[in-house]
Amino acid sequence: MMDGKARARAVKSRPAHPGFPVLIVACGCVIAALTFGPRSAMGFFQLPMLEDRPFDRNAFALALAIQNIFWGLGQPLFGAVADRYGTWRVLMMSGLTYAAGLALMATAETTGLLYLGAGVLVGLGVAAGSFGIVLAAFARNVSEEQRSLVFGIGTAAGSAGMFIFAPLSQQFIEMFGWTDALFWMAAMMLVIPLLAIPLKGTSSTGRIAPVADDQTIGEALRQAFGHRSYLLLTTGFFVCGFQVAFITAHFPAYLADIGIDADYAVIGLALIGLFNIIGSLASGVIGQRASKPALLTLIYIARSIAVTAFLLLPQTPTTVIVFSVAMGLLWLSTVAPTNALVAVMFGTKYLGMLGGIVFLSHQIGSFLGVWLGGYLRQTMGSYDPVWWIGVILGLIAAILHWPISEQRAERPIAAPAE
Repeated sequence: MMDGKARARAVKSRPAHPGFPVLIVACGCVIAALTFGPRSAMGFFQLPMLEDRPFDRNAFALALAIQNIFWGLGQPLFGAVADRYGTWRVLMMSGLTYAAGLALMATAETTGLLYLGAGVLVGLGVAAGSFGIVLAAFARNVSEEQRSLVFGIGTAAGSAGMFIFAPLSQQFIEMFGWTDALFWMAAMMLVIPLLAIPLKGTSSTGRIAPVADDQTIGEALRQAFGHRSYLLLTTGFFVCGFQVAFITAHFPAYLADIGIDADYAVIGLALIGLFNIIGSLASGVIGQRASKPALLTLIYIARSIAVTAFLLLPQTPTTVIVFSVAMGLLWLSTVAPTNALVAVMFGTKYLGMLGGIVFLSHQIGSFLGVWLGGYLRQTMGSYDPVWWIGVILGLIAAILHWPISEQRAERPIAAPAE
């Protein structure tokens, strides 16, 4: 083990502003696309699975809700492990766990196995390879001036996964059947450990020389949970999860309920993924130059306006396309400024863990959005109440983000020894 002086020499030997890490960003982007793609296409498996297996919509929705909550629970844990022991180990676990979950989902004959495969294992697999893990690795390897932009690039890559896997999963289902389609996607996840090799390293071994910081995990957690802006950011991100997870899981079934051809569900989710690329990149660029809290406030207001217009206007294939484009621009545009704000407040030493806690709030919202959508559709025969809940929550999120301070959090001054 290196002593303090050796670590200091290692830090000094690293350049403060190295060149742009093309290989790290490229591999991280492909990983983001692979981990985000299949879970964003889960809605296409709902109806064919319900025809073949003794499940109902509520059981399917609960499985995806469990997936989202385990994604959230795993995020801060895997983020802390990646910060301390290395990103590659966590990403390797992601590929193996994700593949196992998809394979078990394909073979599940009982709700218990469905919940374990599609819920627990896929959720943990996504958590170990999600945006928080990849973006924290990016943050340790780019300068602060590049950080918001590269966060936008990573988020856009995840969006590209949604754009690719929406039509790809539907095509696989038509060609091979839904069970073999899941096996094909499971096989793709096994590539992640290889792609993760360039992202190896911990919070103290990035290309950017870290700021000298002897803060412990416990001190970092106490500082974060005592910081008003961090708590507002964490609470507001709950709404993002509620909105996007509900649409991801239930949009195909919702369009079927209102009599719109199933092809438009594929087109709609693909357009969300496509325009999400544009929205995520734009969010990264804007967040580098303008107020991130103000940007997030506008995004949540715009989401509520888009959903309200979609529900009140005549629902036709044309309005589905327009709505999908609008939501795509706003879909993951919250991720880059949210993670960048955490880095501004607390630096990058515990970014994987602290960003993971913010994301846990997102996934609690995702759990409720997915589960409540299935429950209310099953009991009330309509998805409309959940749509309107999302509208109201979007306005609340806008109010929460407005007073957030975009400044470095001050470290509490230790009390003098008596």
